[in-house]
Amino acid sequence: MRILVVEDDPLIRELVVEALREEGYDVIHAKNGEDALAWCGRQAADVLVTDIQLPGKIDGWQVAERCREHDPGLPVIYVTGFSAVQARPVAGSLSLQKPYHPEDLVKAVKGMRRKSRAARH
Repeated sequence: MRILVVEDDPLIRELVVEALREEGYDVIHAKNGEDALAWCGRQAADVLVTDIQLPGKIDGWQVAERCREHDPGLPVIYVTGFSAVQARPVAGSLSLQKPYHPEDLVKAVKGMRRKSRAARH
């Protein structure tokens, strides 16, 4: 299973990628929305994990919306420390509040995959 992690903080990104890889996941990562969209266009991921606040012109909400144009059933985990934007209820998604332990994200990914497989059967 491949996970796309979109996180602008290099330390958090490294910790999360390492934790997911230790669980056996194939992880690709992006530091901003523009880089993430390049992966989304290729339908490269089975789960999207995205920070909401990203540098540049594309935030995490937009990353998820654009990725789901290519893959409508893509499970999304939104991560935020704070957001000036009101949370949008999005089917097939959940949110994690920073700070979180990387193990919390691993558990969330496992849960999202179970729900996704159950919905497809």
